[in-house]
Amino acid sequence: MPWFVKIEEGVVDRPTFDRYVPAHKAFVKELITKGHEARTGYWSCFGGGMLLFKASSMEEAKNIVAQDPLVRNGCVHYQLYEWKIVVE
Repeated sequence: MPWFVKIEEGVVDRPTFDRYVPAHKAFVKELITKGHEARTGYWSCFGGGMLLFKASSMEEAKNIVAQDPLVRNGCVHYQLYEWKIVVE
């Protein structure tokens, strides 16, 4: 399966964003359980982060991202890319 990257920028205040972090973490754990090898994290400076995961296609990747609680609750703007690995 190809890798996909969701690069995100926070667009709500910190208390609002933090309200959805536990649901986001549970969402990522579920992706891991389903075999998507997901990883999530944030930039050391406030305001954004990244979700890295595997999916069978861009369409599936879009569907996965649409279910992310941070996306569903309007906490982030994001770009979604297929990541072509050059060296493994």
